[in-house]
Amino acid sequence: MKKFESSIKQIPYSQEAVYRNISDLSNLERVRDRVPSDKVKDFSFDHDSVTISVDPVGQITLRIVEREEPKCVKFETTQSPMPFNLWIQVLPINETTSKMKVTVKADIPFMLAGMVAGPIQDGVEKIADALAQVPYV
Repeated sequence: MKKFESSIKQIPYSQEAVYRNISDLSNLERVRDRVPSDKVKDFSFDHDSVTISVDPVGQITLRIVEREEPKCVKFETTQSPMPFNLWIQVLPINETTSKMKVTVKADIPFMLAGMVAGPIQDGVEKIADALAQVPYV
């Protein structure tokens, strides 16, 4: 298993507000219009799962497998060309500001590791950047 971590992102919302939003994926409705349609297709979600199609990867479905209120939400793939786990950690800085980190653990075959490690790290960082921009009201 290879581990990929984003840089730590500061978010101008409380830990509770961020956790409340990321632990219920139906809140993605509020940011649907920010998802780049040229990169992500077939974007759907419910309370516990999200499905996207990304070229050239294909369809990926993530399901929440653990909620550790108010600091962590863990996901695992139920459909993906390469199985992986993803978790989002949220810690308070003060009452109105928090910090977040996204981590992915993927079981990458040795022969592919050199080709996919860079794009996966880039993707993890982009996910963290996007989550840092969400209005957690």
